Parts: sequence; C-alpha cells; structure tokens
Amino acid sequence: MVHTENARLLRKNQTDAERWLWQKLRNKQLLELKFRRQFPIDRYIVDFVCLELKLVIELDGSQHIAQADYDEQRRLCLEQRGFKIIRFWNNEVLGNGEGVLDAIYQLVLDSKTNV
Repeated sequence: MVHTENARLLRKNQTDAERWLWQKLRNKQLLELKFRRQFPIDRYIVDFVCLELKLVIELDGSQHIAQADYDEQRRLCLEQRGFKIIRFWNNEVLGNGEGVLDAIYQLVLDSKTNV
C-alpha cells in the first residue's frame, strides 16, 4: 500500500521531463502500447513501464549521480524479473525530446519483433 501511495505522489509531482514524455507515451500513442507511469514493481517505483514488453524507461536527474549503489540494486532487481531498462537524463529529454522518442521507438520495435 505504501508503494501505491508513493506512486500517486510521484505522479502528482512530475518533473518537466516526465511530464513531456508522458504526453508522448500516454493513451497508446506509441505503436498502440500501453505505458504506465510511476508504477510499483517489487519494492521500486519505475518512471514508465510497458508491461507487455517488460520495458522500463527511467528518467534521471542529478540526484542519480549520488545514488549509484541504489540504482545498481534496482537494476538487478528489475532485470531478475525480466525487465529491460532504458535510461535518459532529464536534460536529454528536454533538450532532444524527439531524439529520445526515436530511441524508445526503435527499442520498442526491436522488442516487439523479439516477443
């Protein structure tokens, strides 16, 4: 229950980068795939996930530089559950959003052909 409440709080307090990307992923806009935002998986909350493809998209700010150990444990936990993770910096999304979308699109296409 705590994870659900935390996820709701995170959805209400999105970064500009998360808000921008969510507008591009929501309502099955990317290849008719359903993405969820701030979604609990195990003891972690991921920024975006497509459960059908087991694809996690993470957006990182400067705080992630200081939490490398935490991020590594999180990565291992998600990968052990079969999730593939792609990461972008917030400033990358805000400065080159279309390039980020192209990278996600290509990864999704590759994932769909391997499902």
